[in-house]
Amino acid sequence: MRNLVTGGAGFVGSHIVEKLLSYGEEVICLDNYFTGRKTNILHLKEKPNLEIIRHDITEPILLEVDKIWHFACPASPVHYQSNPIKTAKISFLGTYNMLGLAKRVGARFLMASTSEVYGDPEVNPQSEDYKGSVNTFGIRACYDEGKRIAETLCFDFNRIHNVEIRVARIFNTYGPKMLADDGRVVSNFIVQALRNEKLTIYGNGQQTRSFCYIDDLVNGIIKLMNSDYSKPINIGNPKEFTILELAEIINSKFDWDLKYKFKPLPQDDPLQRKPSIELAKKELDWNPTIELSEGLEKTIDYFKKTL
Repeated sequence: MRNLVTGGAGFVGSHIVEKLLSYGEEVICLDNYFTGRKTNILHLKEKPNLEIIRHDITEPILLEVDKIWHFACPASPVHYQSNPIKTAKISFLGTYNMLGLAKRVGARFLMASTSEVYGDPEVNPQSEDYKGSVNTFGIRACYDEGKRIAETLCFDFNRIHNVEIRVARIFNTYGPKMLADDGRVVSNFIVQALRNEKLTIYGNGQQTRSFCYIDDLVNGIIKLMNSDYSKPINIGNPKEFTILELAEIINSKFDWDLKYKFKPLPQDDPLQRKPSIELAKKELDWNPTIELSEGLEKTIDYFKKTL
């Protein structure tokens, strides 16, 4: 199979590239390095079945591929809010261009959507039939609504042009190759801990998140691409933790006692985030297996080497 991975130098995309290469498949890695990093894929550059192309997907490109893994989009609040119009363009124009390519060459298309389509949810856990509670004009809307219109495009291309689609709603994911400055809570806490700084907690720390280790996520994504399921499906870990609980777990991984500092909760920051993964269990036979404590140790080791 010839695979195209957009955002292939990013956090999740680079893991997808590496996994596909390990299967002996051909991979084209497409990235403009807006948030992706060459260091995530440099160790793979001598692989004969890998081609790396610098390209911005808001512009069309002609390639011959069998599968498109669409991961190109800034995914952390720090990055997508730094250039919200660019984020919206990537979500709409980028997805439109890649779906157009899938239509032209008959490729199967997997869309990396997000739990952010549920907004600040009024139900917990969030299942795929929940329509969401999104602020259309807030500072997160460029990403939340961007991904919602990207999903809409997928299903319209499926209905009108018979493009084969798969839509993964990805919940909080962590692991090696995260950026130290991406603003995500796991990387924030680990980087601050390694520097013996106070851990920054927004609000009172009682807001919840569910954390999926990158290896579990990649396995779920690949199962989805190879399945016959074509509706949106949650991929994430259903074990829910408060931000304070996460801080305490990370604190326990260090020999020194870390202090906390509290700041106001950012606008539209969700108070709850927990996936229902019953569909993934049923349709993909997928369930995350890596516990938070184990995944954090691997992630801490990565940041120790890279900082």
